[in-house]
Amino acid sequence: MGDIVFVDIPTVGETLNAGDTIGTIEVVKTISDIFCPVSGEVLEVNEALEENPALVNQDPYGEGWLVKIKPAADTDFEALLDAEAYKALL
Repeated sequence: MGDIVFVDIPTVGETLNAGDTIGTIEVVKTISDIFCPVSGEVLEVNEALEENPALVNQDPYGEGWLVKIKPAADTDFEALLDAEAYKALL
């Protein structure tokens, strides 16, 4: 995507549905939607992204996380890809 300059994510307590647009990521020349992978309730948001949105690119599996969601149903996980399946898809 390039250099991330802004991240808009949902608030704690919001109820989300799988596939919904839950926020946006803004880079220098474009804005992209963020889609919710599972239905559930937002338990926590990464407030560090307000100060440093580049964390999403710099450390996506560590400090650059977006939201923590309590899933509504375990069956939502069946439709998700693991890292290897995602790489194969690309």
